[in-house]
Amino acid sequence: MTIGVAVLGSTGSVGRGTLEVLALHRERFHVPVLAARGSVDTLVEQCRRFEPEWAAMESPDAASELERRLRAGGIRTRVVAGAAAVAQLAADSQVDYVMAAISGAAGLRSTLAAAAAGKRLLLANKESAVMAGELLMRTVHASGAELIPIDSEHNAIFQCLPASFRPGTRPAGVRRLLLTASGGPFLTWSAEAIAAATPAQACAHPRWNMGRKISVDSATLMNKGLELIEASVLFGMSADDIEVVVHPQSIVHSLVEYQDGSVLAELASPDMRVPIAHALSWPHRIRAGVEFLDLVRAGRLDFLAPDPARFPCLRHAREAARLGGLPCASLNAADEIAVQAFLDKRLNFGDIPAVIEAVMGRVQGGAMTGLEAVLAADGEARALASEVVARRASGQSIRA
Repeated sequence: MTIGVAVLGSTGSVGRGTLEVLALHRERFHVPVLAARGSVDTLVEQCRRFEPEWAAMESPDAASELERRLRAGGIRTRVVAGAAAVAQLAADSQVDYVMAAISGAAGLRSTLAAAAAGKRLLLANKESAVMAGELLMRTVHASGAELIPIDSEHNAIFQCLPASFRPGTRPAGVRRLLLTASGGPFLTWSAEAIAAATPAQACAHPRWNMGRKISVDSATLMNKGLELIEASVLFGMSADDIEVVVHPQSIVHSLVEYQDGSVLAELASPDMRVPIAHALSWPHRIRAGVEFLDLVRAGRLDFLAPDPARFPCLRHAREAARLGGLPCASLNAADEIAVQAFLDKRLNFGDIPAVIEAVMGRVQGGAMTGLEAVLAADGEARALASEVVARRASGQSIRA
């Protein structure tokens, strides 16, 4: 009997990497579900190759086009549309493991559905932990689901923790977590040059081939801020016990410092197939199809402190992590709106952190009582961020 893996976000970089690993181990895994937000062409090819029982797309129009193309090609995969349908497939009885790789807030419902159904949840959708971390961990603990992080930094920490560790609880004997950051494309740029950066420059990551939104987040260091919040949730640690260090080579993926002074680190080539293969096979190990690490060729490993003056988004995220609860959902929403406005050329790169700061100064806080509270905080912050962006686009001050 093979293990059924649902790949949610299959046309993105993590989803494609997951399918590459699964293809190396067809005797062990099958793929009953594929889901994507866009790229009908890619999903058609994936359905042809992996023959899933179900395929889902975000919009009805895209789903109709997918179904037409599949039928024309003689592929019998059934097609559904919408977030509710994806959430239902994540909990389907054919599914054992769920790769939660739908980016942004759009991945929240299906991630929670997989957790509630007691699946092995391979968490690549960091926004679920950022927006609804308390709710996610309550759901995981109530259902008995297994949660294994996929972000290279959090997966590295997971690998360096005691075998007895369970997500959401502080690991025994740990003093501090150190998240590594590549520094993004603007590591050595001046504040003035960063403020004037273009979308093409912000998306030109020196190490990783990622989607546009996460690439911009890497350029602002907001991605590392979101990972700090996620680490606080997953590993039961306060924001003050989690540090960020810039490591341009992206070989050390994170470190765990213990009370006795020992520091454990996970090293690997910068390839997302490494954490994907780990999560699929844990507690065992399988081939990932990656280039093995050559430390002699790498030559050196550098570590630097991030500059909060040039990258203020990291400070905003740390403040939200200290507050916990709904402010984390508000931060994520404000960032999504600001980044999209920048990509649409309606906002300057240097205005992204200013929009986030303006929104965080106006939103209501509060405890994370349930999904509706999370979605309400998300909606409020999106509306406020959209107002701030509109003011900036019309030439007004962001802080008006």
